[in-house]
Amino acid sequence: MTKQKEKGNRFFSEEDAQSILGKTLLVGVTYKNNSEEIIEVEQFYGTIIRASEKEGIIIRLGETGEERWVPPDLAAIETAIPGHYRLKSTGEVIINPDLLTTWIVHLPSNK
Repeated sequence: MTKQKEKGNRFFSEEDAQSILGKTLLVGVTYKNNSEEIIEVEQFYGTIIRASEKEGIIIRLGETGEERWVPPDLAAIETAIPGHYRLKSTGEVIINPDLLTTWIVHLPSNK
């Protein structure tokens, strides 16, 4: 990836965003409460169809065509090691995705 621009989001560059279009992205999201307990783990994958600092990274899920959003942080995306990746929730196997990203979401406490 190229050096990120000086102003604005230091984790996003338009040049790098263009280089990921059309690639398959496997996403893992872990949801935790304020006690750091895991509430839910979600995995999904699709083809990157748009990427901009304003809109974020948008992927189209293969089976449903649904669009999902990922934050515009290109530093959080890494090249996937070739192989078989099994989604824990469905058992579906993704073969040789291009890219991977994982996120931890801290849910607000219920008062």
